[in-house]
Amino acid sequence: MPVQPSADVLPLDSLRPAPAAPAVRRLAELVADLRDELVAIRRDLHAHPELARTEERTTRVVAERLRAAGLAPELLPGSGLVCDIGPSHAVSGRGRVGLRADLDALPVLDECGLPWTSGHRGVAHACGHDVHTTAVLGAGLALAELAAAGELTTGVRLVFQPAEEVQPGGSLDVIRAGGIDGVATIFAVHCDPKLDVGQVGTRIGPITSASDEVTVTFTGPGGHTSRPHLTGDLVFAMAQVVTQVPAILGRRLDPRSGVNLTWGAIQAGTAHNVIPGTGHVRGTLRCLDVRAWEKASQVFHDAVEQVVAPFGVEVEIRHQRGVPPVENDERATGVLEAAARDVLGEHAVTLTEQSLGGEDFAWYLTRVPGAMARLGTRTPGGRTYDIHQGDLVVDERAVEAGALLLARAALVAGARG
Repeated sequence: MPVQPSADVLPLDSLRPAPAAPAVRRLAELVADLRDELVAIRRDLHAHPELARTEERTTRVVAERLRAAGLAPELLPGSGLVCDIGPSHAVSGRGRVGLRADLDALPVLDECGLPWTSGHRGVAHACGHDVHTTAVLGAGLALAELAAAGELTTGVRLVFQPAEEVQPGGSLDVIRAGGIDGVATIFAVHCDPKLDVGQVGTRIGPITSASDEVTVTFTGPGGHTSRPHLTGDLVFAMAQVVTQVPAILGRRLDPRSGVNLTWGAIQAGTAHNVIPGTGHVRGTLRCLDVRAWEKASQVFHDAVEQVVAPFGVEVEIRHQRGVPPVENDERATGVLEAAARDVLGEHAVTLTEQSLGGEDFAWYLTRVPGAMARLGTRTPGGRTYDIHQGDLVVDERAVEAGALLLARAALVAGARG
């Protein structure tokens, strides 16, 4: 489907010095030539968001543009695709370099107020996946130009995955389909509206958190609030779990692991003078350390059962394992930092904080080394937005910055082996 070029795209040039190395200048020129089209595609995707595992149109837009560039994208089951560029290996003879994007949007009302506001009410690209997708697409198109000119000696695989926003994540679908077979290292970016556009945040080791869903369902005989001693006081038992279990986890797991249990929903009862017979609490269990994450499930179960034991109610515990932490490989992080300095300037790299948010890019890193960087999307001097909010607005120069960063990272990684 044709996408009209955008006429009001700001250039990235004002945010960075001109690259010195001829190869970097060549790459920057290729990406700059794509600037208007990439932003137009990003706006098109933003206006047509699709939820996890329904990203059929988004997949089609990406696939058609890759085919127009002479590439042969391979559709994954359901939605998403992978696309190989160049030789089947890196310069060193190892496997391809992977560049990953996530395609799905969130069930959030789009309130950005721009002409490309979502046309699907209640669905929005409020996490920046439209930027991620377009950045990887731009990187791939630039690398394809190098390949056509005989200038690409590094094999690259573009991975456009579905369903990052649901647990345990669409990256597992990609892995099961063989989507990273033959990939030796993999890179990704994630929008960060706390960083100015042109800045890249990196960190060695955990950059995100494990994120699990937990639900505790309570059942008891119920009764009258005037006689709590003759029944199981279910609401009181729920309150003890809500307040005590997070504290127990902090004493049973290494405090350096960043374990965090936060409740998001508590539901029980309909009357002020009735002790209900059922209720449930739901929340998220997060952890920055994969080893503590592996222990957390049993500790959580034991803590809940011990807390409710005196109150005469039964519990059913559901712990839905989500994603492990994204643990950035040291060498791969160095590649991203070197690439950022090459294409965005010597002062483009900053140390990013660890986040308690979950990211299913982590599953790839359990198979191959790699790294994720934070991609600045804030206009310098402008408002700081937050992701997963309907009013999110990104500085669209981030599309060009992300494409440059990822394309250069692929070249650097391929050369280093």
